[in-house]
Amino acid sequence: MVAYFQLQPAESDLQHLAEQYWHEIGEKDQSLEKAAFEAGEAIRKKGEYTLANLEAIVRWKSERVVHYLIGNSNEKIRRALAIAASPESTTESAVRALLELHGVDLPVASAILAAIYPERYTVLDFRALEALGHSRHDVHFYEEYLAFCKRLAESNIVKPQSELPAPTPLRALDRALWEWSRSHTG
Repeated sequence: MVAYFQLQPAESDLQHLAEQYWHEIGEKDQSLEKAAFEAGEAIRKKGEYTLANLEAIVRWKSERVVHYLIGNSNEKIRRALAIAASPESTTESAVRALLELHGVDLPVASAILAAIYPERYTVLDFRALEALGHSRHDVHFYEEYLAFCKRLAESNIVKPQSELPAPTPLRALDRALWEWSRSHTG
């Protein structure tokens, strides 16, 4: 079964929504997002497959599950992050490696991947999914969601936000979809 996505906000509103997202989330969430993408960069560029970097990313996505991370050995974290950060890993193998970690579900795994490779991955989030008229979650669904979001981002309807963490069109699109959902659900 192929997932169907229908963009709820107008394409012409996406760039504004991406900008609005950053201004609306507040300093704490801005700080968490910056720390997450710095940790992702340390994982990708320096091979720093550490609990501290994993925790910074997970704290950004879902602070309530951070305490579960201590249930993972340093070796298990290192192994999962190494697979996730490998340029040769498929989406499925990267997600499956991260799902082996205690405290990591599909939305958190997608956030970890987005922090490591913001040009390749986006976050599977209920708000972004709502902005696309959908809510089902599994690895293959994430691959379809990711492909849809990449096509949107590559169409140049949103531009990289060069002054923000992870200045990629894909991350700007995620911010826009999230903001659209937040502003439409009160």
